[in-house]
Amino acid sequence: MRRLWRSMPLQLALVLVVLFGTVSLLSLGASYAFSRSAFEQSIRDDLAQDMAGFRAAPSSRALAALVQAESEGTDPDRLVLSYVTRTGQIYGNGAVARDDVGYHIISLEDGRAALDGEYLALSSLLYGGRLTVARSRAEIEALQPVFLNILWISLLPTVLIALSGGLFLARRSQRHVEVVGGALERLTGGDLAARVVIGPRWSDDLLRIGAAVNGMANAQERSVTALRQVSSDIAHDLKTPVQRVSLQLDELAGVVAEGAAADLVAQTRAEVDGISAVFNSLLQLSQVENSALKEGFAPVDLARLCSTMVEVYEPSATTQAQALVYVGPEHLEIQGEKNLLGQIVANLLENALRHTGEGAAIEVALVNGVDAVALTVTDNGPGIPADEHARVTQRLYRLDRSRNTAGNGLGLSLVEAVAKLHEAELSFVDMQPGLRVQLRFPV
Repeated sequence: MRRLWRSMPLQLALVLVVLFGTVSLLSLGASYAFSRSAFEQSIRDDLAQDMAGFRAAPSSRALAALVQAESEGTDPDRLVLSYVTRTGQIYGNGAVARDDVGYHIISLEDGRAALDGEYLALSSLLYGGRLTVARSRAEIEALQPVFLNILWISLLPTVLIALSGGLFLARRSQRHVEVVGGALERLTGGDLAARVVIGPRWSDDLLRIGAAVNGMANAQERSVTALRQVSSDIAHDLKTPVQRVSLQLDELAGVVAEGAAADLVAQTRAEVDGISAVFNSLLQLSQVENSALKEGFAPVDLARLCSTMVEVYEPSATTQAQALVYVGPEHLEIQGEKNLLGQIVANLLENALRHTGEGAAIEVALVNGVDAVALTVTDNGPGIPADEHARVTQRLYRLDRSRNTAGNGLGLSLVEAVAKLHEAELSFVDMQPGLRVQLRFPV
């Protein structure tokens, strides 16, 4: 809902509602003021006409009789007629009294109660007495609730309809934006096949954005595919010559049995083996990045796989006085490729054993959660700086402090590739001291 309220269609609807409400208020206010003024002027005209009719009386007695006759049967709440003669006698249906508060009209009927409401009055001296004609302002005051009702009747449905339309358009626009955002997130996550699926009811601006995103994704996929193909071709083409050099070094080692030449042959052979390992890793990465491997997924007992890998590497850990343990269930199955899953566990263990040093503690843990299976490898070694977490999975990238240690900078790249193939989330957690590498496989 927070995103809906901040969406452009709903904000435009709110702006239109505010503008329409403002215009409605101004127009109704102007209409109310005009109608009020017209009603008041009409009452004043009626008062002037009434006064002109009474002035036509020829004498005080005739005027008193006329006022008395007109007031009989006249509702004082609507029209008040009052004539006070020179002697103080009052004719009509009301009298005007004054006190500290102001003027009041008192009914001459039984009880002589003060009349409620406001009146417009016209008074004049005739034949030594005072004639007062007052008409009620009730009709004018009744205009206010009428106009308020008109305002609510006209404005409230408009606001509700506009907001409902804005919410509908906002939800529709949000779904379209989520489609574009989802495709961008997948592209950012490395899924180069992600595209914006354009629907039949998309607006022109979203169509242009979706087409631009798809065009960018196509160009990026072509570039990355070409780059991967080049690296794969180089690795494939050089693998055979490197293997031939390795065989020739084996033959040379048989001829040169000892001495400086034999040492040089051994060092050269070690370097060639390292080169061959890099090529093999690059070829394996190219194979893993092929999503067609998903077709061969099968149930894999990840718990048994982890415990087996711990047993395999335990002798190597013992020689360095390192403690290597597995914590987790005995059996836990997920869908995947067994050899590749074993490869990522092996790579993580080799990194931990290689970079933590003697006396380190390494733990392989497996937790079966509600929505994911979490595989973690935790150590108490020097760890990886937080600003390096995003770069350690790049191909051939190595930390400065690890330049003097074994490795080719492709281990974590392979881990990330296998994780993406299994739709697992790879993350690094700084344990201070140490590092935790976590893989969350979706259930």
